[in-house]
Amino acid sequence: MTNLTVGDYLVLRLKQIGVKHIFGVAGDYNMEFLDCIVNQSGVELVSTCNELNASYAADGYGRINGIAALVTTFGVGELSAINGIAGACAEHVPVVAITGAPSTKIQSQGALVHHTLGTGDFSVFARMYEKVTAAQAYLTVENATSEIDRVLGVCLVKKLPVYISLPMDVASTEVTAQSDPFIPPVFESDRATLAEVVDASVSLLEKVSKPVILADIGVDRYRLHEDLRSLLATTGYPYATMTMGKGLLEETHPQFIGIYNGAVSEDYVLRRIEEADCVLSIGVLMTDFNTGRFSAQLDAGRTIEVHGQYVKIKRAVYNNVAMQDFLPALSKRLVKRNAETLDLKPKKENLDAGFTTPFVPNSTAAITQQRFWYRFAQFLKESDIVVAETGTCLFGGASIPLPKGTSFVGQLLWGSIGYSVGSVLGCALAAPQRRAILLVGDGSFQMTAQELSTILRYNLKPIVFLINNDGYTIERDIHGEKMPYNDIQPWKYHKLHEVFGNNGWGVKVCTESELESALQQAEQSRDKLAFIEVVMDKMDSPEVLLKMLHK
Repeated sequence: MTNLTVGDYLVLRLKQIGVKHIFGVAGDYNMEFLDCIVNQSGVELVSTCNELNASYAADGYGRINGIAALVTTFGVGELSAINGIAGACAEHVPVVAITGAPSTKIQSQGALVHHTLGTGDFSVFARMYEKVTAAQAYLTVENATSEIDRVLGVCLVKKLPVYISLPMDVASTEVTAQSDPFIPPVFESDRATLAEVVDASVSLLEKVSKPVILADIGVDRYRLHEDLRSLLATTGYPYATMTMGKGLLEETHPQFIGIYNGAVSEDYVLRRIEEADCVLSIGVLMTDFNTGRFSAQLDAGRTIEVHGQYVKIKRAVYNNVAMQDFLPALSKRLVKRNAETLDLKPKKENLDAGFTTPFVPNSTAAITQQRFWYRFAQFLKESDIVVAETGTCLFGGASIPLPKGTSFVGQLLWGSIGYSVGSVLGCALAAPQRRAILLVGDGSFQMTAQELSTILRYNLKPIVFLINNDGYTIERDIHGEKMPYNDIQPWKYHKLHEVFGNNGWGVKVCTESELESALQQAEQSRDKLAFIEVVMDKMDSPEVLLKMLHK
């Protein structure tokens, strides 16, 4: 046992589960806790420009690191961040949201203090968070250590955000706590149910001739990439990902056939998935943009659905079965199939020629979506982190082949405009040894542009591609091509690094030759942030996006 303050205990526990950076904004109700962060070795406080961007940064950090944390002040701060926490909830990202609250004395008195609604009710904002977090803790001196351990465990097991309310006086109060390291809980399968569902799955898969694996976001959130790789090696089955699962494994894998997105899919992928006599679906989330606006045709009678804590075969549900237990158990039981009998056509052998042919820039040609993505694909390197904003950037980026070890980060379900700017901050801090690349549109960037300041403040060096297509192109594609609500004020985007701090360089490119020069400079100047403003026509959109919107 050891004595330390509640704030110190919380920071220590976060450090023990892998948090090295905590994002947030100072406020007078959280400063005692901020002192604890600053004074803890091995954990850095990352002060963002606002709480919304802190929540976006925590989301990106959590996707790469596996766990994240942010701290806000009561009321005004936590409500600014709740949009980002809702996004983490929707997309299954483990984030610990900590709110510094007024002292227990002030709360017990029902005092009408600032950052409240003036009603004396100090629970109203916490009740909002109950809707977008998997567990909540309202810390007191008596329950602090046990409650902190409880909610951190829920965050790790369920891969969902949790909420901690930390009154300012409780944060600075000393308590007696366990000195042992935090041992993360593990969801354990019911062994009998696990054996039963593995038997049923093997029986079904052994009877069929054209099985296929469809993998998605759940594989990433539960960090089961190598279990997926082992299952592929064992079975020889073809596999595809959904858009939200892009980049689970290298897209040069000999069994990878492409991305399945309902009727928007390439013809072979569409046929191979929808005509399979059994689809082994792993961690799939059937959202609108993940299924080509619900055009996916997966027959439940021919599907094995594997989720985090249950498996569904046809219409029978097997609860209390963990994905991390099911996949290796299944691998041990299945035998390898011959590629020829499986109708396997590797994506790497059927790529658009634009991705494989050396790019030759036309010195005077304007930059188009298609030509940009051809060149961008050849710019990527192994282990890059690509953060793509929802819209033309995400759908264009989803179409390119990814090198080995490349992470593709996007917010396809929640789709909060401006998410990517904060997210790339978190991604870059989570893996400083990897090259971080941001793909963002001009309209989205204007939502959260100030976080470029934080990126420069912490001496991070991502490569930013800002697509300047004069407003909200994806919105114009949906409705209101010529309506003023899809227009924005033009900025001199490539000069903003000079305003926010000058450890960077920027350039505006309008032609293919200018783009080529900028990419060469980005390759050579890795000691500074690169900001490349790419001008495109306002109605030029990726083909896959237009195809989906018109379904």
